[in-house]
Amino acid sequence: MSSITSSVGTVERQLSPRVLVAVAVTIIAWASAFIVIRGTGPYFTGGGLALGRLIVGTILLGVVVLIGRRWVAPTAREWLLVVAFGVFWFGAYNIALNIAEQTLDAGTTAMIVGIGPILIALGAGIFLREGIHKWVAIGAGVAFIGVILIGISTGGSVVGHGTGVLWALLAAVTYAGGVLFQKPVLARLPNAQVTFLGCAIGMVACLPFTGDLLAGIADAPPHALLGVVWLGAIPTALGFSTWAYALYRMPAGQLGIATYVVPPLTIVLGLLFFREVPAVLAIVGGIVCLVGVAVSRRRTRVPVTNPAVSAPGKNVAE
Repeated sequence: MSSITSSVGTVERQLSPRVLVAVAVTIIAWASAFIVIRGTGPYFTGGGLALGRLIVGTILLGVVVLIGRRWVAPTAREWLLVVAFGVFWFGAYNIALNIAEQTLDAGTTAMIVGIGPILIALGAGIFLREGIHKWVAIGAGVAFIGVILIGISTGGSVVGHGTGVLWALLAAVTYAGGVLFQKPVLARLPNAQVTFLGCAIGMVACLPFTGDLLAGIADAPPHALLGVVWLGAIPTALGFSTWAYALYRMPAGQLGIATYVVPPLTIVLGLLFFREVPAVLAIVGGIVCLVGVAVSRRRTRVPVTNPAVSAPGKNVAE
């Protein structure tokens, strides 16, 4: 009974308007990152751009933590998880993503990274003991088909783009690993604190690229510098904060599936900013992705029996 009650409680929390808004903000912020990286990336190395982004994000998140004035001392185990979260997601993920977009367009990169939620759902079911719900598995499969369709329509191919594809795959793996390390610490530590620590640790991990960042700043035009600020403020500070807020209130696997909306949204933004016209198959793939997200949110209803309706003279417990 306790497991059923816990499951129902989780579904109720994830359907609250605040959680849905947090998920929507995260998706929009992260989709914008693929576009801004494409426009800013030519002026920085992958590591230099990651460091610049994380410096801005760490400063803004630090202000949020100071304003909140709520700090919970992490245990030794929580420190290990937070360090792994910061190195995997904020550090390695950003570097891999930036390098991938040096040879791949934003839409193709977003779709390759889109396999991350599948890894999250499987990892959460195994390592976080969330279980792999039937509808999550079906939704993941449907959404993955949509990702494949979009990838085919945009010409995503290992041939000629092997290096970029491998870096994008590495980004997906580190993204999934970061989520799995982050989820357990959110049970006790404040969302803002966890996000700030992860960003700061990722920044420290990227300090070896300080020379690359300074060289890029010296040569980059104003719009590229604004791009670095945008990446630190919106996809990092805001997007990761709303992500942590939602992740605390819903299963990691199901939240990860929701990010399948990012690839089709990235394609739409690419059309608006780079005049890239998506193929019909890409539109179909985007619709399939949305169907997969909807399917993953389904839950089998558990019939509730009314103990008051029982035969006269019989004990309800019989």
